[in-house]
Amino acid sequence: MKQKITVSVRMSCGKCRTKAMKIAAVESGVNSVQMAGDKDQVIVIGEVDSVRLTRSLRKKFGSATLVSVEQVNN
Repeated sequence: MKQKITVSVRMSCGKCRTKAMKIAAVESGVNSVQMAGDKDQVIVIGEVDSVRLTRSLRKKFGSATLVSVEQVNN
């Protein structure tokens, strides 16, 4: 089941945004990664474990909050 997962991450620079996208893209089952909001939200689409994704982002950035998980219809 494909999901659209939105995670809010506190990022201060462009380099941090690049790191966040790389961390999200490495997770297995990811189809696409994009930034949203004021460039402080990471949106991941695919068959991904949302808790593991949030935990990976917290390890690097210290603060990551799971905003929403929605089912995507094909």
